[in-house]
Order: sequence, then structure tokens, then C-alpha cells
Amino acid sequence: MPHPSVTAQTYPHKPAFIMGDSGEMVTYAQLDQRSNQGAQLFRSLGVAKGAHIAMMMENNRHFLEICWAAQRAGIIFTPISTHLQKEETAYILQNCDAEVFIGSYKLKDMASGLREQLGGLKGWYMVGGICDGFDSWEEAVDAQPAEPIVDQGNGVAMLYSSGTTGKPKGVFVPPHSEDVLAEFPLAATLGAAFGFGEETVYLSPAPLYHAAPLHYNFMTIHQGGTSIVMEKFEPEHALQLIEEHRATHSQWVPIMFIRMLKLPEEVRKRYDVSSMQFAIHAAAPCPVEVKEQMINWWGEVIVEYYAASEGIGVTIIDSASWLTHKGSVGPALLGELHILDDDGNELPPGEIGTVYFSGDQATFEYHGEPGKTAEAYNDRGWATTGDVGYVDRDGFLYLTDRKNFMIISGGVNIYPQEVENLLITHDKVADVAVFGIPNTEFGEEVKAVVEPQNWADATDEVAFELLEWLRERLSHIKVPRSLDFHEKLPRMDNGKLYKKHLVEQYRKEADKAGEGSPED
Repeated sequence: MPHPSVTAQTYPHKPAFIMGDSGEMVTYAQLDQRSNQGAQLFRSLGVAKGAHIAMMMENNRHFLEICWAAQRAGIIFTPISTHLQKEETAYILQNCDAEVFIGSYKLKDMASGLREQLGGLKGWYMVGGICDGFDSWEEAVDAQPAEPIVDQGNGVAMLYSSGTTGKPKGVFVPPHSEDVLAEFPLAATLGAAFGFGEETVYLSPAPLYHAAPLHYNFMTIHQGGTSIVMEKFEPEHALQLIEEHRATHSQWVPIMFIRMLKLPEEVRKRYDVSSMQFAIHAAAPCPVEVKEQMINWWGEVIVEYYAASEGIGVTIIDSASWLTHKGSVGPALLGELHILDDDGNELPPGEIGTVYFSGDQATFEYHGEPGKTAEAYNDRGWATTGDVGYVDRDGFLYLTDRKNFMIISGGVNIYPQEVENLLITHDKVADVAVFGIPNTEFGEEVKAVVEPQNWADATDEVAFELLEWLRERLSHIKVPRSLDFHEKLPRMDNGKLYKKHLVEQYRKEADKAGEGSPED
């Protein structure tokens, strides 16, 4: 498999990536030159192999160029979510021992605050403009020679969680080889399963600071393909880019499917998506009805996988298998599946428990709060992400929810995901969060908070309509006791719904009121 420096020799004018909104194209020859110059800059600053840098920016041309520069220099690079607060971002910079920070002029207020707080790094750079205390990344790179550094290496990413359950946690998987031309780790598994190659045209609709988008772009460019990188996801524009570039591969989260499906039918029919060979999705549960509609629309190109950053196991399922196992995330591709009860006993097919994987686990390190490593494993060395689900007799895994999201009301286990997956399909609902709030009689009761498609629908009448609609489709114990409307729910652009602050707000209000609503 070629490194982009190899492809640059064979196909110098081939696009390595194209920015979706601006249309700005970076060829393999340009990526080779700029990544060499970036690596030269890192060395000139005294950043050695194995050292860390950090970057915080929106999707732009410089993002991937910086990552490839770090890769060639054998440097560990940490892209940081643009949604984090200054304290969280400063914690990451200190925790990963970043020696250089590269920010975006669009996020200059955040970057300036970090510069004032942390100070003594080897370099503070900014793309797209500069402010006090920062040098221009573009000018600094342009001043460097374009030849490869003499001590090239194989740098990798170390990504952090979004800090929704405590301080952000970094996961570092050491490179399997120090050779700059080493094969990309996912190429033999997901790359082979999804048919990535030099003819791949990969549409990337999500932020590059998340694990899956970053890794899939790296794999595309490692294989000599072309990435189409959206600056920001917009449903109709995504369809337009598929048609315009004849995209063959893409990677999504379910909320993106939902927003494309909620486009008017005439808009959806306007674009030719027949070039798509693999539309990959993961990161969050996909409602069955949503996935059925996507398969009916795009054909049997929808492929799902379930995995974790730590590399503790992978399942995969294509459309054909999903249609005979609706709701499943597939059988294990890596590792062996186990479902355990709270006492660590293995459960038979069909019974719900915590999902574990056994087998050869990836070697990784946690960077963050002490003790986190132990939470991922049981005494048999089996690993879990804390998800709850069951395995059927065919060995297919079905996820019901995260264990810490489960609501216990009157001794009955209720999984919010089931309610969310149903309510999101209603025409008047753009997004939804379901969680438990205190109830003095039953311990907890089910609460729903809805982001409506149109704010004019945020009325008591529509709330009653939605609850009655649920009551016709769910056991009454699962139906929320109350439903509120919010203009925007805390769903980040990685597709995950961050309910922590929402739950805390409602629980404080319930505590202040003295008790939850009594059950009828």
C-alpha cells in the first residue's frame, strides 16, 4: 500500500483531498511538499520522534497537511474538539505533554486564552490569520525546505474523549512500526472489508478531530484515493457532493441519515447517489426504521460497524445480513463476544447484559484520570465499553443502551435508546433526549426533551400528541411521564447526544421541587 509520498511520485497531480465547500484541491505532490516542510519545521523547533503536538481547528485544508507532517516526523498528534471549553482544552495540552499548539484564527479567542494560561511551549501557531502571541503556520512552513527530514518516522494520532463523564481521556495506540511507509493499521481489517483502494473517492462529512473521520481519511490517502472533506455537514450539500464527485465511499452517523431523510422527497430524488459502494456508519445507535429507509433509498450499500477507540473488539454487518437481523450491529470481526450479568456470569443468547470482548486486545495506554484502564476489563481480561445488549443464536450482537443510561422505574429496567429511536422518526421531531429523573415513589421516571423540526410546534398540544403517539407503540411503563421542548439539544457533530448537563439540570429541578411526578 503506498504512502502519499509514493503516490506523489506516480500520480503527482491526482487530488489527495478536495474541500467540499470551497472546492480547494490539494494534490499528492502538494501534500508531499507541505508535509515535508511541516516535518522540517517540527524538527527545527526541537520536536523529536515520539513527542506530542496538539491542534484545534475546524475542517480546513491545513488540518490534514499538519497531520501528515506529524506522521512523517514520527510525532504523536492530538486534534482537539472545537466544542471543548478552555479548561478542558488546557487539561489536554498538559496531559499529552504537547510541545507545539496549532490553532485556527476562527477560534482565536480560545487559542489566545490557552497561550496566556500555558505559555511555555516550543511553538504557538495559527492558520487562516494570526493574533498576538502566535506565528503564522503557513509562513513558517513556506520558509522550510521541501526535502524529507533525515529521520522520518511513523507518527500516529492520540485522541481524547469529549469529557462528558469527567475530564477528557486520551487513548494512545502505539504505532506497530516506526517505518514512515508502514501499512495503515486498519487497512487489513476495515479497509479490506470496505474495499478501500486507489480508486476510492471518500466523502467525509464529519469533523476531522473525531477518530473515525480522521482514520478513514488517512486510510483513503494511504491507499492513493481521494477524499472529499466537507467543512461542515449539510444534508443536501452532502448529496450534491456524492453526485458531483461520484463518491464511492462515505462514513456517517445516524443523525446524518435522519437529516437527509427529513429533506423533502423532491430534494432527495434530485441527486444521483448510485456511485456509492460503501456507506459506512457507526458511533451511535441507528433506529431500525431509519436504516430501512436508507437501504430502500441508496440500496444495499449501507454497512455498520461497532468498535471502540481502544481497539477492544469490532463487529460488522452489511445490508443483506442486517435485513435478516434487523437492529443488529453484526457478529464479531475481531475478538469474541460475551454477555455478562452484574455478577460476571455469562448469559445465554437472547438475555441482556454488559457486552464484553475476549481475544487479542490492542496494546494501548490511557492518558487521563487514574484508574480508567481497570474499568475496561474484568478479571478474565475481557474488555467492555460499558454498552448493554444481547447476542442472538446466530452470534449477532444487538445493543440496547449504555449501562449508565438505563432507567430503573418501579424495579423495571427501561432503556432510553428504545424510546429515542422511535420518537426521532416522528415528522415533527428533529432530535430527542430521553433520561431518568427522580420519582419518590418509583425511584425514577422517564423524561423526554424534544428539539422540534419547527419551533412553532413547541406547544402543549404537540407534546400531548407525541406522548399519545408513543403510547400506541410502546409499553406504557416506557412512555415518558412528561415531554419538554428545547430549541437545540446537545448533540455534537460526531453524532453522539451528550445528555450529561441536560440530565443534571432536570435532576436539580426535581430535587428542588422535593419529589418527582407521582405515577397514575
